[in-house]
Amino acid sequence: MRITVTGSIATDHLMSYPGRFADQLVAGRLDRVSLSFLADTLEIRRGGVAANIAFGLGRLGLRPLLVGAAGADFTDHRERLERAGVDTGPVRVSASAHTARFVCTTDADQNQIATFYAGAMAEARDIDLAAVVRDARGVDLVVIAPDDPEAMLRHTDECQSLGIPFAADPSQQLARLDAGETRRLVDGARLLFTNEYEAALLQQRTGWSPAQILDRVGTWVTTLGPDGAAIARAGEPTLRVPAVATSRPLDPTGAGDAFRSGFLAGVAWGHTPERAARLGCTLATVILESVGTQEYELTAADLSARTDKAYAPAPAGRPS
Repeated sequence: MRITVTGSIATDHLMSYPGRFADQLVAGRLDRVSLSFLADTLEIRRGGVAANIAFGLGRLGLRPLLVGAAGADFTDHRERLERAGVDTGPVRVSASAHTARFVCTTDADQNQIATFYAGAMAEARDIDLAAVVRDARGVDLVVIAPDDPEAMLRHTDECQSLGIPFAADPSQQLARLDAGETRRLVDGARLLFTNEYEAALLQQRTGWSPAQILDRVGTWVTTLGPDGAAIARAGEPTLRVPAVATSRPLDPTGAGDAFRSGFLAGVAWGHTPERAARLGCTLATVILESVGTQEYELTAADLSARTDKAYAPAPAGRPS
């Protein structure tokens, strides 16, 4: 199965704050917040939603195509992605703008405050997805991940006109999309990815109920953080898959992207939705245990083994 991932390519600046953001917020004054947090650490890593998802798929042996826009400073990142098994040929390199920047601070409770600067990502709207598909001699699934909003709409429309199945993953860009745009990105998707908050925001933006959304998509996958994931299909009971526990969480940045990599790999391998979600939850925990979204070297065999161990039935006579 050939998967193309469209979306952001970025450089991540990850900082940690030893306190709790909530302790600094004053009730009744949230309309005038002016805060500065003294961070203990700074890690500069390679990131971007599409690059993260593609990296995971590449590590798992699926040779995905990465479609997005980056700056001239993308050279080292490109080489690392290629070594991981990602085809970066379709990436557009800007002649004037830097690669996008993601600046994020994480507190002691794993809450995050972040800012994203688009930079070269704004040029993604000029990428011709139809030409990419033609040059690749066929694509089985296109992931429409957070990107320049015009690029997301263009890529979705191209998938519709070309008859290519697509996965809608609007996530962070829901804040920038109006009702009509959000509906365009979702309607007809084979897969829809959201987290729990985005699921509620998606309903607000579209004006559609959960049942109406399920009438328009094949499978709706909602990540629930420490509670795992929920998989919904029209006319079927919602399937819930628990998360993989860890005793050493370091940074949640990129866990949702890793879940998507694991889930999509499961789909490509022909697994059931439950098995695919278990793979996704396992890979998300791998990311939670590291700093940086593309720093792991897990193979497909490693992921399968860790997933089997995590979800193995408890021995008889012992609590599960």
